[in-house]
Amino acid sequence: MAGQPAVAGRPPEARRLPAAELEGIDAYWRAANYLSVGQIYLLDDPLLLQPLRPEDIKPRLLGHWGTTPGLNFVYAHMNRAIRARDLDAIFITGPGHGGPGVVANTYLEGTYSEIYPDISRDAEGLRKLFRQFSFPGGIPSHAAPETPGSINEGGELGYSLAHAFGAVFDNPNLLACCVVGDGEAETGPLAASWHSTKFLDPVRDGAVLPVLHLNGYKIANPTILARLPEAELIGLFEGYGYHPIIVAGSEPRAMHQAMAAALDAALDEVAAIQAAARPTGRPAAVGPDPARPSADRPWPRWPMIILRSPKGWTGPKVVDGLPVEGTFRSHQVPIPAARTNPEHLAQLEAWLRSYRPEELFDASGALRPELAALAPRGDRRMGANPHANGGRLLHDLDLPAFQAYALDVPAPGRTSGESTRVLGRFLRDVIARNPTDFRLFGPDETASNRLDAVFEASGRTFEEPIYPTDDHLAPDGRVMEVLSEHLCEGWLEGYLLTGRHGLFDCYEAFIHIVDSMFNQHAKWLKVTDGLDWRAPIASLNYLLSSHVWRQDHNGFSHQDPGFIDHVVNKKAEVIRVYLPPDANTLLSVTDHCLRSRQ
Repeated sequence: MAGQPAVAGRPPEARRLPAAELEGIDAYWRAANYLSVGQIYLLDDPLLLQPLRPEDIKPRLLGHWGTTPGLNFVYAHMNRAIRARDLDAIFITGPGHGGPGVVANTYLEGTYSEIYPDISRDAEGLRKLFRQFSFPGGIPSHAAPETPGSINEGGELGYSLAHAFGAVFDNPNLLACCVVGDGEAETGPLAASWHSTKFLDPVRDGAVLPVLHLNGYKIANPTILARLPEAELIGLFEGYGYHPIIVAGSEPRAMHQAMAAALDAALDEVAAIQAAARPTGRPAAVGPDPARPSADRPWPRWPMIILRSPKGWTGPKVVDGLPVEGTFRSHQVPIPAARTNPEHLAQLEAWLRSYRPEELFDASGALRPELAALAPRGDRRMGANPHANGGRLLHDLDLPAFQAYALDVPAPGRTSGESTRVLGRFLRDVIARNPTDFRLFGPDETASNRLDAVFEASGRTFEEPIYPTDDHLAPDGRVMEVLSEHLCEGWLEGYLLTGRHGLFDCYEAFIHIVDSMFNQHAKWLKVTDGLDWRAPIASLNYLLSSHVWRQDHNGFSHQDPGFIDHVVNKKAEVIRVYLPPDANTLLSVTDHCLRSRQ
């Protein structure tokens, strides 16, 4: 990992940080790393005012160090870019087990103490910050709902990039910086998520900047992407439609220069793509736009950064005679017996002191002012960005009166009608009346599910070339169709978590594909319901169709009513199940669901 840092296609010398700025970013990164290690290990003496004692160490050591320094590195550089460009940006942590890093950064920027005043910005606050992590009565080890700025817990891996794209749909000024772990990149949902750029409209949507973090290892094994030859790695992501910019190395100052150049290059590319798509310099207004590029235009090649750094970077190199930094052994707790093994305790103290905390915090325990000034201000802080607390931005939908779409039933059993075809006309007008905060999601089943009236109001989103033989495709469509239930669910979750509304229609038998994603979202809602600072978001609405009794033509493989069994294991505070027997009841239920909150 000690190779010369490089930025593919752009020499690191192209844009060099001034010496003072480089030193500041490095110190800020050291502060985040110090706080991260402290959260994993320390009960007391957060500033190391005395030699470390066994009683200063937590009796049970929990947490994940390996990914954390890389997350801290990206966060520090995003802070610089936000301040320099006045970016509206959120930070999405794919390897959410790096929770210590996200907590550390939101603490350094001040957001954490504003939300949790008891965790003050002084020595006592540091002590509480360290003690609470993965501790009874404290906070989880991941980027959980309790973490300011998080919309992706990253416990169950694979959904970060889908959440990121969902977040920027209809958010033309928002940038989602999404760190994708190289282990996470081996999951099916994440692999499909790279194709999301084919559904990203540079006119009306924001941008996602993926940062693929190749630190080389999972819990106990190497990662596939980290072992690919560089030419093959670049070819893979160029094939996905990206322009990969590589930052690789291990020497901190050289890596800071390389990362700054890479990030500037990537953000310049994003700005150029959006400027070319928005000739007026602003997102297109609702309705036809004569200046809009034609539907068959080449779609943009969006930038991404591939960050290759050691797993457990800046941590202990060797423990008990075995290599740790740059190996799988740094994944969780690199020094496992610091409370009971004097040699381990001494090694932990040396590790903590290597960050030179006396240079980072003043005598009271507060971050030194010159370092605090490196964080953005107010809502520009990624932990405080309102898009990451989407309920703050949520508006009620403008819904038509559903009664106007009802079938006339002069007497029971005398009127025939297809329930979803009737609903399609209602959804058509919901889309028309809410052109910036409602979308319909589904795995290529909108027409099959008889909802095709929606195409009178909007096409299917599609950014690749459109042929004359295609049906209802448009680069600015409101109907999101891709044959991946994982992507549909992930996009919708990201859309909801940032303050919008949506509906997911799917065959009953195949909604099982997102059983576990449903679980994770339900858990998120359960936790956020107990957090006063998290504003409620719109409900995640499923419309299950082609149910077990309608699938005689496709047979046994398409017959499975079990998703409802799965859902009703959750408490009524989180879920509701409605079984409308006819078209008019379906209209009423849908109206209710689209008005509901978590």
